[in-house]
Amino acid sequence: MSDFPYTDRFTVNRVLPEHGRPREEVLAELREMARAEDLTWETGKVSGTMYCGDHEHYRFLDEAFGLFAHVNVLQRDICPSATKFEGEIIAMALDLMHADAVTDTEPVGMVTTGGTGSIIHALLSYREHAAAHRGITRPNFIKPETGHPAFDKGCHLFGIEMRTAPIDPQTTEVDVDWVADNIDENTIAIMGSACNYGYGTVDPIPALGELALSRGVGLHVDGCLGGFVLPFAQELGYDVPLFDFRVPGVTSISADNHKYGYALKGASTLLFRDKAYRNAQYFYLPEWSGGKYHSPGIEGSRSGGLIAAAWASMVQLGREGYRSYAKAILETAFTMQGAVRSHPELTIMGSPTFCFAFRSDEFDIYHVADAMKPKGWRFNGQQYPNAIHMAVTRPQTQAGVAEAFAADLADAVEYAKKQTAAGQAPISAAIYGGVPGGMTDEAAQFIEGFMEQMLDTQQSLPPL
Repeated sequence: MSDFPYTDRFTVNRVLPEHGRPREEVLAELREMARAEDLTWETGKVSGTMYCGDHEHYRFLDEAFGLFAHVNVLQRDICPSATKFEGEIIAMALDLMHADAVTDTEPVGMVTTGGTGSIIHALLSYREHAAAHRGITRPNFIKPETGHPAFDKGCHLFGIEMRTAPIDPQTTEVDVDWVADNIDENTIAIMGSACNYGYGTVDPIPALGELALSRGVGLHVDGCLGGFVLPFAQELGYDVPLFDFRVPGVTSISADNHKYGYALKGASTLLFRDKAYRNAQYFYLPEWSGGKYHSPGIEGSRSGGLIAAAWASMVQLGREGYRSYAKAILETAFTMQGAVRSHPELTIMGSPTFCFAFRSDEFDIYHVADAMKPKGWRFNGQQYPNAIHMAVTRPQTQAGVAEAFAADLADAVEYAKKQTAAGQAPISAAIYGGVPGGMTDEAAQFIEGFMEQMLDTQQSLPPL
């Protein structure tokens, strides 16, 4: 990676300075950094990442956050507002996921720090519930190959065996028969995505629900990406299959407020069909000398600011606001998908929703990424097969962005043909989630080095 770009303009702190700097000087430095970085995504050419992109909305959330940023929501006796914010976020999310369809149990939820937080809390809940009610001591969990890596991370952390189900290469949906064949007496739960990150497709949740009920296991629906878009897509009449609590067998759902819920980063919602699942993962230590300790989730202290901002976003936008943004995003996504389909050399993976991936049998698709990068486009590379991923967010709904995508894509296809004819290899690769060719020793060393540079030295940050 290139040298840290700020070193010529700003002070580099290798040690804690002896004397502090004036607040306005510090803020001026932060403003300059932020403005330079914002320019990269404000064009609408960056896949995902910035789901809202509305600076007025960000300022509104910043004010809501600032009012409660210093509050520790673990101390509810001095911050009862957190109970209002958290309880109402959960109630509104349960309403969005049709928890009213559940009549035999009490649906509940919790607010977590993000998609990974929701996923690992779900895994912990299933593990503890299965241990207490089924006596399982060697648990396993089944996910489609397209399921988010956070499930693998959670299974690694909690000692759960991960079983990865293949997907249909045409539909990109999970092979339900494989899942059925691999459930055994130690399976605590299975999962499906609505929608998955890689291809933007929705797994057959009703079929998975029937399977979960018949085999007595939990079913988690990962709606971290689609949870605040797909319900409104259904309201708008788009053909989105059922995935929420209206499906018998669905026992938990995750949905990220900090993605298409347009909250600040660090907020997600985890919902349960039955209170018994959520309560199974509570932690308490009544014998501690410091007092009877308890926390509803893995984290202890949490900032009230993030919960307040998530609540503020939901109540300020309301169904009408979310529905209008979902409409614009879906229209833009289908326009961009149409541009891809106009090229016979390109193939869209499955039947996607608001995010999609496309590949090619005629050339290495990363040639297309190479050609579009100088024009400001930042895609996520995928592998097995090589593909380009585009998650449409509100910045892409700006006037002219979809048209620019179509024009630049046409040029990129011609570039890819020429590079292939010349026998040239592409520069781009699938870094997010892996590297081409599998996890060789060299690949592992590269990824470890990349992560070390993110944490260990200031020279590692990407250029502006």
